[in-house]
Amino acid sequence: MKFVAHPDGRFEFQGRTLRCAVGRKGVVAAAAKKEGDGASPVGVWSIRKVLYRPDVGAPTTALPAEPIARDDGWCDDPEDEAYNRPVKLPHRASFEKLWRDDHMYDRVVVLGHNDDPPRPYLGSCIFLHLVKPGYAPTQGCVALSAEDLEALLEAAQPGDLVEIAAD
Repeated sequence: MKFVAHPDGRFEFQGRTLRCAVGRKGVVAAAAKKEGDGASPVGVWSIRKVLYRPDVGAPTTALPAEPIARDDGWCDDPEDEAYNRPVKLPHRASFEKLWRDDHMYDRVVVLGHNDDPPRPYLGSCIFLHLVKPGYAPTQGCVALSAEDLEALLEAAQPGDLVEIAAD
């Protein structure tokens, strides 16, 4: 199955159209994606795994799922050897903290953007996660409401894909 995020905030899921948020700078061709540009990379991305806060509970999903801990992060420093990979905190280089007070990462779907192997400066931390109030733009991810993300997780199967469309 393929799920499709559009730059105008539409998200196609099992014949339905949901609402989503994408990067604050819209979408950009994956080859033009740069670290910190605020754009979501156009392309079709494999769903690698789901990360979740165990205090919220494990999601119902057939996808590989792993609990996160308070000291889990994801490196976003292009000069670090752990770039675009999970790290334990504290980490000497720049990182995204996965255990967040705003709960946006209570459920994180890791997408296969720039990860095989990661190439410096081409973007990191491209996730599908929970949306901020008012569907505020992301830093480059795709974000859904809690209800919609839970429905996606219940329906998704290993091998499914998320497309970020150019429209």
